[in-house]
Amino acid sequence: MFARELNLFFIAMGFFTRIPMPTWVKVDNERLNQASRYFALVGVLVGGLCALVYSLATQVLPISVAILLAMVAGLLLTGGFHEDGLADTADGFGGGWQVQDKLTIMKDSRVGTYGVLALVMSLLFKFVLLSEIALFDGDLVMAALVVGHCLSRMVAASLIFTETYVRDDDSSKSKPLAQSQTTNELGILLLTGILTLWLSGIASALSLCLVLLAARQLLVRSYRRQIGGYTGDVLGATQQVIELLCYLFILVISL
Repeated sequence: MFARELNLFFIAMGFFTRIPMPTWVKVDNERLNQASRYFALVGVLVGGLCALVYSLATQVLPISVAILLAMVAGLLLTGGFHEDGLADTADGFGGGWQVQDKLTIMKDSRVGTYGVLALVMSLLFKFVLLSEIALFDGDLVMAALVVGHCLSRMVAASLIFTETYVRDDDSSKSKPLAQSQTTNELGILLLTGILTLWLSGIASALSLCLVLLAARQLLVRSYRRQIGGYTGDVLGATQQVIELLCYLFILVISL
């Protein structure tokens, strides 16, 4: 059982990061669906490495530079995977009129005006929020990075459980995506996020959970109205939005 679960974790890690999987890992559609249980744990890994970069950088560099390096580390670790989803979703939702038009735009590898604007504002907002958090408590930035990366992937992956996948893999420009999720996968996913938040020591944890639940409902309504469900790009966009919301919440309770 341990080997099986480790295999699933490495599938999740290999799917969402540029960290290479061991050669013995077996991947197929069934295992990819099951690996969704560890998407939040991958967030802990990515957030933890970003926090480590930030901590080391603050020893010799100004905090603003350390935050920027932590953000760059996150982009290098994931290959901008989620940012790409945000840009494609912004282009599709902003530039398409009909559902098929939106899906076609989201498949296009080119980035349009809406996508560029979304990326610029997202990265700028992330830098400003983390910088403001650092003004109150430099160490809190590390907890924010871990919690933000973890909970954002938890919320994004939870959409697989309740929403409908609206594109065939054959028509997608991206890698295969988990398209189903059992209550077991969802339970492990949620437990990972809750434990990470609890261990982080961030205040008002219950309030943050309620805020994220409300945000998830708003995003789900928007996705259903726009395209009738979710795609891989939509999950990436959700991750980015929720990560920013986590940082914003942490900043607010620090004021």
